[in-house]
Amino acid sequence: MSTKPVTGRPAPPRPRGRQSTFDREEALEKALELFWRHGYEGVSLAELTAAMGIAPPSLYHAFGNKADLYRAVLRRYGTDGMTPADMAAAPTALEAARRMLERGVAAVTRPGRPLGCMISSGMLMTGAENASLAVELRALRSGLKDALQHRIEQDVAEGMLSTATNAETLSRFVASVLQGLSVQALDGASAEELRAVAATALQAWPVGLDGAAPSVTVPSRERPKSS
Repeated sequence: MSTKPVTGRPAPPRPRGRQSTFDREEALEKALELFWRHGYEGVSLAELTAAMGIAPPSLYHAFGNKADLYRAVLRRYGTDGMTPADMAAAPTALEAARRMLERGVAAVTRPGRPLGCMISSGMLMTGAENASLAVELRALRSGLKDALQHRIEQDVAEGMLSTATNAETLSRFVASVLQGLSVQALDGASAEELRAVAATALQAWPVGLDGAAPSVTVPSRERPKSS
């Protein structure tokens, strides 16, 4: 009598909604490195998932789509720069501008990191399909300029700067220098050279009502943040 061959048990169904086993912070760091070096449009989804060590479904589950991942990377990247809150907390508008440029030099010339700034140089030219993301980056750049403008206006209101001071033009000038630092770093300028550029730019700061010339030193190391 013939016997029916014994077959193995079917594998149990995989549970749905499993938590990701990869390190989210490490994955973000890998994505940051790629986006920083190659730009948003220069990195494919396949390159991202390969670098992060995850499959596309895991990326979507953890971060959303590619644009959402880029937004998360920008938030991570932006924690090292000057924020609008930092601008408001600075003792003077000049000090806010100095710190803004100081941190800018540090960010674009950091050892072991890609040169340039993701925000200053990010998505300046892009295809129509990514226009909305480019608008968000422009808003980040504009936010810093606007925060500095408000700080300058505060100094004018408090009598630290002349009422003839054009806060919009002065803040746009500093923001333009900040973006230029990124381009110059990509072209090979050293941190020392860029600090000299920042100090020269600050010499354009208007003299205070007390007639004192502005301090334009941009030190090589940033002062530690107060707790």
